[in-house]
Parts: sequence; C-alpha cells; structure tokens
Amino acid sequence: MPPRSLEVGPAGMQVARTIEILRTERGLSQRQLADRVTAFGRPMSNTMLSRIERAQRRCDADDLVAIADALLVSPLVLLQGPTAT
Repeated sequence: MPPRSLEVGPAGMQVARTIEILRTERGLSQRQLADRVTAFGRPMSNTMLSRIERAQRRCDADDLVAIADALLVSPLVLLQGPTAT
C-alpha cells in the first residue's frame, strides 16, 4: 500500500481559513492564540499555529478541539466556517 498523502484537503483548508478569520476578529495574535491553546492542555507554538493557518500543517482532531475551545466556538464552526456561529 502506498504511503498516505499528508496534503491538506478541502476541509483542512476551510479550518485554516476559519481559524485565521476568527483569530483576527477577536484581535488575537498567533502567539496569543497558541498560548490559549497551550493553556487548554494542547501544547502549541505560534509557528505551529501559523503553519496550520497557512495549510502547511494538518490540524488533527485534538488540535481542532483545543483551538475551538481557545476561540470559544464549537469545533463544528471551524469545520463549517465563521458564518456557522
């Protein structure tokens, strides 16, 4: 079986855009949001968050839940887009 591609798909692209939109709407820097995510028990650097926002790093389920908690939204909002709030 060939190795599975780690390319970010359409859902991952939506999550990346939504994280950036919600973060900027809340006036948070990437460092501030990464610190919030870390405070929720999911260690994350601002570099990791930047790579997620630029769709250069996949956002796994644990990242998704922690980022949603830090942004005070449901994980579903990150998957569906900011209009889902």
